Amino acid sequence: MSRIQANLLLLLAAAIWGGGFVAQSTAMKSIGPFWFIGLRFAVATLVVLPFVWMENRKVRQPLTHRNWLSFLLIGIALFGGAATQQLGLLTTTVTNSSFITGLYVVFVPLIAVIFLRRSPHWVIWPAALMALGGIYLLSGGSLSHLTIGDFLTVVCALFWAAQITLAGSAVNETGRPLGISATQFAVTAVLALAVAIAIEPISIADIRAALGEILYVGVFSSGLAFALQIIGQRYTTAPQAAIFLSAEALFGASLGALLLGETMGPLGYAGCALMFAAMLAVELVPEFARRRRATA
Repeated sequence: MSRIQANLLLLLAAAIWGGGFVAQSTAMKSIGPFWFIGLRFAVATLVVLPFVWMENRKVRQPLTHRNWLSFLLIGIALFGGAATQQLGLLTTTVTNSSFITGLYVVFVPLIAVIFLRRSPHWVIWPAALMALGGIYLLSGGSLSHLTIGDFLTVVCALFWAAQITLAGSAVNETGRPLGISATQFAVTAVLALAVAIAIEPISIADIRAALGEILYVGVFSSGLAFALQIIGQRYTTAPQAAIFLSAEALFGASLGALLLGETMGPLGYAGCALMFAAMLAVELVPEFARRRRATA
């Protein structure tokens, strides 16, 4: 596969994820947020299971109790991210959600600094300030204009960052990325369905009305896009992969405007641009520095 083809696969994955924001928003016209989360991740679990079976045939090392505990914690972090993102979409726009969620790229190294005591690359600090500035501009220059959904989505980005940090460590230890994916999907589905049964009404008609969105996010966002990312990243460079995958936020905003008629003022667009620049800086600057040292 050529690098151009690989980058196009990554761009397609980003477009699928961007469309997921629209599906998540429109689904809640018919179904409660926790029923949607539970059903979408139940579908995602079923989609990934055949790949887990193939992975288990290659990986012979058995999983320990500690490994299973780490998988459970990853699933809890994913549930936290999914729940806060979905609840946030009740009162924020797809555009805001897609860009604010993308701040997990900035939060991941910050978590490594705070909890893992790792020395950060210098770009983390200006990127964090850029991200905060972007959120301020997204509010129109007044934090009082930010909705509860915006704040929930910031919390979502923190959960996403925690999930990525935990998953990265577990993958390095076990060599089972697909097994981790299936387990975290299953844990999230069980937790969400438990909450949904307790607090949200449901009917077959509700599920049927939201079935298209459930299948899109469960099959394409969680199954197909994940596979495209894994394949594409094998045949391109890390900086190019970061650029194409970060386009998820741009696709989310564009589809929100096209399909849902969302709009924002000039300050909002400036805030989105500033946050997008922060995401790219965190991914690209350290990678370029590593490549420069390697060729020096």
